[in-house]
Amino acid sequence: MTHGPLTLVEVEALARAAHEGQTDKAGRPYAEHLAAVAEGVRARGGTADQQAAAWLHDAIEDEALTPAWLESAELPQSVKDMVLAVTKRPGEPVEAYTARILATPGALLVKEADLAHNADPARLAVLDAPTRDRLSVKYAYVRSLLGLPTP
Repeated sequence: MTHGPLTLVEVEALARAAHEGQTDKAGRPYAEHLAAVAEGVRARGGTADQQAAAWLHDAIEDEALTPAWLESAELPQSVKDMVLAVTKRPGEPVEAYTARILATPGALLVKEADLAHNADPARLAVLDAPTRDRLSVKYAYVRSLLGLPTP
C-alpha cells in the first residue's frame, strides 16, 4: 500500500542514499552538491516540486537511480518531467538539452541553481587550470543558451 507522494524529506534521504559513495570532481561527497542545488532552488523561490527535482537532478545521469525507478516513483509528474529535462543524454547536443529545459515548466530554475553551484569559484578553485577553464567556458555557454545572466 502506498502512502501518497514522497515528501521532500523522503526525496532528500533517497537521493543521499542513491549517491552514497559518489564524489564530485573535487572529491567532495556528491550529496553536498545536491544539497547546495536544492538550497539554491529554495532560495530562488522554487516550489517543493522544484526542490525535489533538485535533489534528484543528477540521479539518472550519474546512474544512481534508473529511469524505470523514476517512472514508477511516487512523485508528481512535474517532478519527473523536470528531472528528465535536466538529465543530459549521451551524445546529445547542448542546444537540444537546453531547449528541453526551456520547454519544461520549472526545469530552468533547477538548472540555474545547478549551474550556480557548479560555477562557484570556491568549487572551481580546487580543480586544475585546464579543467577549470574548460568548465567555465561550458557553463557560460549553457547559461547563454538558457537566457540566464552571467553571474
